[in-house]
This record gives sequence, C-alpha cells and structure tokens, in this order.
Amino acid sequence: MQVTQHGKKARRAAAAVVSAAAAALVITACGPGNDEPAGSAAPSAAVPVTAAPASPAASGAATPAPAPTKGGAPSGGTASATSATSAGATAPACAAGDLKGEAHQAKQRPPGTGIGAAVVAFTNSSAQPCILQGFPTVAGAANGSPDRNAPLAVTHSGTAAPVRLAPGGKAWVKLTFVQVQGEADGYCTSGATPVVYPTLVLGLPGAGAHQVALDDGLFAECDNKVTTTALLATSPS
Repeated sequence: MQVTQHGKKARRAAAAVVSAAAAALVITACGPGNDEPAGSAAPSAAVPVTAAPASPAASGAATPAPAPTKGGAPSGGTASATSATSAGATAPACAAGDLKGEAHQAKQRPPGTGIGAAVVAFTNSSAQPCILQGFPTVAGAANGSPDRNAPLAVTHSGTAAPVRLAPGGKAWVKLTFVQVQGEADGYCTSGATPVVYPTLVLGLPGAGAHQVALDDGLFAECDNKVTTTALLATSPS
C-alpha cells in the first residue's frame, strides 16, 4: 500500500507540473507581443487592413509635367517641335510698297455680258523675297478714287497658305462676280441695278491696299458680291 500511495503522489505531482506548463503557454500565446508594453490588452477582433494609397497613374490623377529648364525644354525631355508658321517663315511678310498689282479678265467665268471674273496678279518689286498669305478684301473704287470705295460682300473659296515671292515673283487671286445679264447696260437677275467700277481696291492681309484696273474693260457686277480665292502661288484660269 505504501508503494501505491507513493505512486499516486508522484502522478499527482507530474499532473500539476503539466498543468502549470500548459497554463504558461496559454498566457504566453495570449499575452502582448515583444514590442508591446506589458499589460496591454489583446484586441477582441481582427484589425481591418488599410489599403495603400493608389499611384497617380492608377487613380487617374494627372502626373505633374517636368519643370522647364532654362532653355525652355522640360528637364529630362526634348523641346517641342517648332510651329509650322515660324518654320515656314523663310522670308518676311511683303510690305505694301513691295507689291504692284494688275488685272485681266479670267478665261473661265460665268456666262453673261459683265466682266464675270478677273485674275489679279501681285508682283514683288523689291530686291528681297517676301511672303503673302490670306484672302483679300474687295471694294469698288467709285469714280476711280480709292478713298471713295464701296466694299463688296466677299465669299472665300479654298484654303489660305503662305506664298513666297522671290524678287520679280507673283501671287494671284481670282475674283468671280455676280454676272450682269442681257445687252447694253444689262440687268441683274436679282432685280438690282448693275454697277460698273473703273478700278477695284484690294486689301491684302498685312500688305496694304492696292488699286487695280483691268487691262481691257471695266469691272461690272451685280448685288455687290464677289467670290475670291486666297492668294495663290500659281495663276488660276
């Protein structure tokens, strides 16, 4: 009986040691981490994970452009291409005094007894190349005086492009009028009275106003309207 009682006591002591060890493990697992101060309570639920901020490209936000350098190009990049206007400006704009205008009847013109259509040529009379571009304004010179002119309503035809005139070179525009019909003084289809001008005054963009006369005949038109091309590098018919 003494041996049996001794064995029971030994088993009880071993069980107590095991229980104490298990309790220590539980306390260690549930206790604060090594970096946390002792005695801090463990959270009762999982802490939600906060997503990292999205990058500007992913969120759709614009990425700031590189700051320009002293030379005008962004740092780390190349300068933008020169504009077509400045790249094509191989000569200065023509001045009013550089140009001489003359006009003749166009070969292709609407049917009628009036002038119908005229081609006006502008010659560079200077010793340097120059550039013309755009559509002219048109006015009839009353009594041949450019100071007493009657502006015509202008309709543009085509697209304007720079025209480079070498010394002695030419640029052209074609003017098409509302045609006078009938014989003698003629008549206008609209019922308006035909108007005859001995000369016209054409205003060129940046190059002044120029009075021109036909090499043969007068400018006759209806309704005070004219359709004009832009300044052209080749003569229209």
